[in-house]
Amino acid sequence: MLDKPGASSPSPSLQDIARAFRLAGWVGFWAQLVLTVVSGIILLFAGLSGSPAGTNQPSPGTGVGVVVTLFGILVLLFNLYWAVFRYIPIGRNLEGPPSGRPKRAETIQVLRTGLIASLIGMFLSLLGAQATVGLLAAKAFSQGVGGFVNIDPSRLIQPLDILVVQASVNVILAQFFGISAALWLLNRVTR
Repeated sequence: MLDKPGASSPSPSLQDIARAFRLAGWVGFWAQLVLTVVSGIILLFAGLSGSPAGTNQPSPGTGVGVVVTLFGILVLLFNLYWAVFRYIPIGRNLEGPPSGRPKRAETIQVLRTGLIASLIGMFLSLLGAQATVGLLAAKAFSQGVGGFVNIDPSRLIQPLDILVVQASVNVILAQFFGISAALWLLNRVTR
């Protein structure tokens, strides 16, 4: 049961906690799924497009930033699984008979695992975004200043470069949804 023994304030009802788990599971799942699909399509497009026309240098779409962001997406896939197959069933089990209800410690451990996964995914996504932005900053600085324009196309910022940054930011936002859901549920369970 999720009632905290010896608590001075009354704990929320199990029905409210059960609804919170189901709501956080479904909202987290759909928000993360949409952002994951959009980011995955952008990164796939960036990876397939290769180098800008007339250059031998890779675009950010083939750089380390994209690879690290892809690892962030892999963590998002775990988070999608966790939302549907852990959070939602806990919500359903809390409404069932007392013998089938998860123990408080088990529930908190499930939330911690989801939180840690989202934090790892956000860290990877931030590293990917930083690497991509660093590459774009180097390109911007090499474009030339005050009438002296570099005509080397490999050093010009391409629209696809900005899409790669957008994909990384989408993954970060999706991880934020996972972190928010886990923290909100942890708050509901531990009060």
